[in-house]
Amino acid sequence: MTITALTNIGTIVSGDINHPIIEGNTIIVKEGVIEAAGTTNVLENYRVDVWIDVQGATVIPGLIDSHTHPVLGDYTPRQNSFNFLEGSVHGGVTSIISAGEVHTPGRPTDPAGVKALAVLAHKSFAKFRPKGIKVYAGALILEKGLVEEDFKELADEGLWLVGEVGLGSIKEAEEAAPMVEWAKKYGMKVAMHTGGISIPGSSIVTAEMVMNVAPTLSSHTNGGPTAISIKEIDKLIDESAIPLEIVQCGNMKAADHIARRLKENGQLERLILGTDSPSGSGVMPLGMLRTIVQTAAMSDIPAEQVIACATGNTSKVFELNTSMIAAGREADLVVIDSPIGSSGEDALSAIECGDIPAVAMVMIDGKVRVNQSRNTPPTARQPIYESGTMY
Repeated sequence: MTITALTNIGTIVSGDINHPIIEGNTIIVKEGVIEAAGTTNVLENYRVDVWIDVQGATVIPGLIDSHTHPVLGDYTPRQNSFNFLEGSVHGGVTSIISAGEVHTPGRPTDPAGVKALAVLAHKSFAKFRPKGIKVYAGALILEKGLVEEDFKELADEGLWLVGEVGLGSIKEAEEAAPMVEWAKKYGMKVAMHTGGISIPGSSIVTAEMVMNVAPTLSSHTNGGPTAISIKEIDKLIDESAIPLEIVQCGNMKAADHIARRLKENGQLERLILGTDSPSGSGVMPLGMLRTIVQTAAMSDIPAEQVIACATGNTSKVFELNTSMIAAGREADLVVIDSPIGSSGEDALSAIECGDIPAVAMVMIDGKVRVNQSRNTPPTARQPIYESGTMY
């Protein structure tokens, strides 16, 4: 039974939007789960096997990319690119959530086909985890002909995601609403495409349509890549309580408006972050970090709260036991610091001045998966491993 201690932490970012900073400098991990976080006093209760001296850097929960489009394996046919999942881990991402395996070549559009595709993706990624990343895949794309029994059948197989409503042949709210109710009945989380047409076959989705369907979240509310109007965005903000997702592959002006309005309303718990990649905009290993930096630096939201939008907020929306630093949570942790040359003195101030933070370490389920990122600039401070093994 291995116990790991992360010590000499400069700042612990909790992932909790309401209490984003944890007072202390130590985190205890036992068998892949966070045991405690606080001052060095927590060490008194444990016999530590592995010591990781963080050297004054910042520890945050692993980032969750709330909007991705995987297919099978660490390959995307949309951009003909390999190892994009592994690259994301180097960008501090420890979990990704599929919004539909829509880029699958020859994707089936009949009920039997879309169910088979969802089951295949779900079961494949349950066993395939490049660099340890958690891929929540198998997001059913809604097509004409699906019936309630289909949703029950998939739920019995362990599936719990519905891909963006609007990507399949079900486009009108009147058609989508009953299917969304079936999905919710069997414990599924439902994303809904919001904005203009993203790929051939998708459709324009308005605020009224989203509210009538009542999904779990409004996907890429800032556009994927084309946004609905500011008036429509305000309607979603003011007339619903639906969580709103902003993505890197969307309209940046709309993203800024959404973040600022939610902050003004005291509703930042509704904001979650994703990339919407791979997509026509490309493969984005640092997409989550870029969205965090953009939101903190340009929308004037404290970096620790924006990090919570990319971690704890998303884990709450999807009911995941990860990406918050608290006892009992899966030990998915990222050490970040100001990059060499930044005017920021630490990771949070670097983010707020507009610099991509340097990733010094990524831990997933208590195992160190990355020791210094291949994709970010070098860190000002690098953790020291006093014992233990790299995985």
